[in-house]
Amino acid sequence: MTDIDRPVVRPRRLRTTAAMRDLVAETNLSAGQLILPMFVREGATEPLPISSMPGVVQHTRDSLRKAAAEAAEAGLRGVMLFGIPEHKDATGSGGIDPDGILNVAIADVVAEVGEELVVMSDLCLDEFTDHGHCGVLDAQGRVDNDATLEQYAAMAVVQAQAGAGLVGPSGMMDGQVAVIRAALDDSGHTDVGILAYSAKYASAFFGPFREAVDSSLTGDRRTYQQDGRNAREGVREALLDIEQGADIVMVKPALAYLDVLRRVADAAADFGVPVAAYNISGEYSMVEAAAAHGWIEREAAILETLTSIRRAGADMILTYWATEAAGLLRR
Repeated sequence: MTDIDRPVVRPRRLRTTAAMRDLVAETNLSAGQLILPMFVREGATEPLPISSMPGVVQHTRDSLRKAAAEAAEAGLRGVMLFGIPEHKDATGSGGIDPDGILNVAIADVVAEVGEELVVMSDLCLDEFTDHGHCGVLDAQGRVDNDATLEQYAAMAVVQAQAGAGLVGPSGMMDGQVAVIRAALDDSGHTDVGILAYSAKYASAFFGPFREAVDSSLTGDRRTYQQDGRNAREGVREALLDIEQGADIVMVKPALAYLDVLRRVADAAADFGVPVAAYNISGEYSMVEAAAAHGWIEREAAILETLTSIRRAGADMILTYWATEAAGLLRR
């Protein structure tokens, strides 16, 4: 061997075996940190595949219960439910109807899995409005923030009555967390928590989700969802939600906003508030499409994606791979 300075510090020593790598791993991913989003369609007699999200379906009430039981058996600790009604209107009244599809689905899943899973419910009007926006519209066709808050308050109470453990306001209306917290407390649901979609960006990666919920949206949501060029604003929104009583704050999407996730996690840590991230439909579909073409190793890409979100600061991850990933982690 030539006369060279041999390195004394050799980081590779800590990578020599799988056991060694596990021993010194800085980031760990477990089934209990994963939350499965699920869609349930009113009137469906069989699960309906979502073409842009291979492997994901619009559930019937029966198949939803079965999928929730499988999620619990896999070791997950949460599911997030979205409802798809047969009929929509301008005010999204189906979301406030105790017999509406989302509210009966909440009750179905609570009855199926009891306390094995935290049953979470999307608290937004976009699936229920015929215009597809997340709130009610004023005479000029703009989303009316304060009128929408009244609808959110009523929706929160109905979801709590159905058995939701966490409600997830996702509409990005100013003051939504404070209004929902007051409505829940005033109706005696002080134990129902709020998982606030705090830093939710107007994203091109939401595309497949629009198919998943049969969205009626025309135009866009840029006047209320956040501008992707802004990171400080995401932290500000999260801190406002914490001030208003959010129990958990969330960044959505995840992959294109890992820097925001890191900043929000650091800020939320000062208040002891957990942080969630949503690995959204377009992020899921990109991996599935690339894997279908043989361009990437699918299972490795799934775990690498979810680990990156954990490493950036997420305490929990909403992902359509949740049940499958739990199995991969066991292996």
